[in-house]
Amino acid sequence: MRVLVVDDEKEIVELLTIYLKNESYDVLQAFDGVEALDLIAENDDIDLVLLDIMMPKKNGLEVLEEIRKQGLNFPVIFLTAKATDTDKITGLFAGADDYVAKPFNPLEVIARIKSLFRRQQLLNQAPQAKDTSKVEVGSITIDKDSHTVTTLSGQDVQLTGSEFDILYLLATHLNQVFSADDILQEIWPEGNKASSQTVMVHVSHLRDKLEAATNGEKIVKTVWGLGYKIVG
Repeated sequence: MRVLVVDDEKEIVELLTIYLKNESYDVLQAFDGVEALDLIAENDDIDLVLLDIMMPKKNGLEVLEEIRKQGLNFPVIFLTAKATDTDKITGLFAGADDYVAKPFNPLEVIARIKSLFRRQQLLNQAPQAKDTSKVEVGSITIDKDSHTVTTLSGQDVQLTGSEFDILYLLATHLNQVFSADDILQEIWPEGNKASSQTVMVHVSHLRDKLEAATNGEKIVKTVWGLGYKIVG
């Protein structure tokens, strides 16, 4: 697994690099947003990015926006001194998969990374009673193998890893209502600091993207007071 660490504080980059290499991850380093984007363009095998927000040249939010515009859906974890709820929600809406506030314990960062990788592995290896590599709901097709979502017209819907995982969970359990806590347990099984608010932000963002791509089709429905479902 290859991880890109991006932070203008070289001490943080070097510290995280030591811990990541101890876990046998391959590590790339960048110290500003422009350098990060250059490395991403040059390396098509990046599996995850640890991304600081406050950086020179391009900040983390701008870098993440460019990443998602390019259709790259690898997980992104923000590393930042900003720790208010508003800042967290802004980061999640920008397309981040998780959020770690500074100062942090490097072991916590490693745990978050392992959680995201394990979640993807479980989804890819889960035994299926039937072939669910491609699932059609409403006017979209979800392809688990290629991790893509397309509309009937052939338009790609660009989702983050967490948004895709939530959509796939609901689409493979039609008519079943999942609360925010249920989704939290399914998608973030390691019990990290993600919260039900994190889930609600991801679902809201997912719904906005689906409706924009399908001329307002409400694929993910809210069951008031209970949670979310997709009707089959």
